[in-house]
Parts: sequence; structure tokens; C-alpha cells
Amino acid sequence: MTRPASDSEGAQPLNTHAKIGVLGCTGRVGALIVQEIQARHFGPEISLAGGTVKPGYPADVDFFTTEDPATLFEMADVLIDFTTPDATAKHIWLAAKHHKPLVIGTTGLNDSQEQEIADAAKEAPIVYAANMSVGVNLLLALVEQAAARLGTEWDIEIAETHHKHKIDAPSGTALALGKAAASGRKTTLDPVTDRTGERQSGDIGFAVQRGGDVVGEHTVTFYAEGERLELGHKASNRSLFAKGAIRAALWVKDQSPGLYAMRDVLGL
Repeated sequence: MTRPASDSEGAQPLNTHAKIGVLGCTGRVGALIVQEIQARHFGPEISLAGGTVKPGYPADVDFFTTEDPATLFEMADVLIDFTTPDATAKHIWLAAKHHKPLVIGTTGLNDSQEQEIADAAKEAPIVYAANMSVGVNLLLALVEQAAARLGTEWDIEIAETHHKHKIDAPSGTALALGKAAASGRKTTLDPVTDRTGERQSGDIGFAVQRGGDVVGEHTVTFYAEGERLELGHKASNRSLFAKGAIRAALWVKDQSPGLYAMRDVLGL
């Protein structure tokens, strides 16, 4: 992540005065973010600026909604985006144009879109994370450390399970764990999803399951001759993603332009 050197000393105290805009406010996570803000769980000085809805979508809600994201960018102090890759690719440039802080939790972004986020972050502070949970971000740090110490002598496999409605696979969190492992090995991630043939040294493999209403389960297993090490995380309630996103929004709104991760927000 690219960020100003002055912000590398860990998490800063949160300034809770903010009008938050929720891009995709009727989505699976967006609706939870709205609920958390309206419930005042983060204090009375946080308010909901409004949210965006899909064109023609019947929004039966008690707050301001718009089909035009540019309108919300003008109204809000900071925005949270849990939408789709194509929508997020447009939102980042609105953030750059209006110099507005943005938190991105959208998954399924490709390499080109992630590069665009980095480019837009030159004009606005952006937090981009595949997962907003405190536990997952601690897991990312542990996986990187384990991969660095164990080396390529240990095989790495990443297994993830999500609800049957999830579209992207492997999940953004699983790929982030793979990138953390690759970083620990001082290499770049080349995901292995086709298990035909013999396993190659240095492979980081992925296994995916979809079913029911599983919020999210991730396990990273390090295999060696005669032993194995498992590091994992299970989410049982999506509200943890909403809480993490709001925390990130309150943190990033006071930062300089740059691209940040949840590890910056949490001081990990």
C-alpha cells in the first residue's frame, strides 16, 4: 500500500464527527452499515449523509437516497463502498475529483482495477481491504510471518467457504491471504486453482466451497513432512464487516491522499 511516511506509526485516535455516505446502501453489507450508523453505535456525532441505489430500485427507507453517486460525494465527508467492481471503478474517480476519503470493501476487483485505485489514491485518501474484520487482518499478518519463517519447504493451501450467493471465487480474503503468504516468501502470488497433476514446489493452492448462508470461513494450512500448521478465521455475523468499515471511514477521513489497508487503520 502506498501512503505518506508520516502515517506509518500505527493507528491514530479516531475523530468521530462525520457524515458518512454509503454507496450501495441496500446491499448485503451496505444495509448493515446504515443500521450501525443509525443505531449510533459509534457515537452521536456520526450521521448518515445518505446512500446510493441502483437505477429503478425501489428504496423504501427513511433516509436520503440517490441513483447518482456524484450527488452523494458532494454531500458526504467520507464514503463507504461495498458495491461491484464496475461500480467501484467509477466511484474511485469521483473520490479523486472531489478529494473525498473513500473506504472500499468491494471484492472481485481485477489487477487493472486495483491499479486504478492506486492511481486515484494520489488525489484522495482511500482504504482498500478485501476484509474489514480485525481478526482477518491479524490473520494476514500471522500468515505473512509464518510463510517468511517456514519457507518453500512447507506447502501452502488456502481453503475458503462462503454462502451460495457469493459470485467471485476464490474470495477476496482468500486471495489476500495468498498475497500475504507470497509476500512472506518475497515473491508474487500465482494462484493455483486447477489441481490436475503433481503439486509443484512453491505453489500456493486454493480450494473453494459455496453453500447455505456461511458468512465466511478461511483456513491457511502449512504442510511439511510429518506435521502441519493451520491458521484460520470464521465469521458468524456480517455486522463485523460493517463495524470495521465504519472504523476505517472515521480513520481515513483525517488522512492525507494515499492508499491504505486495514492494517494501517488498526495499527497492525
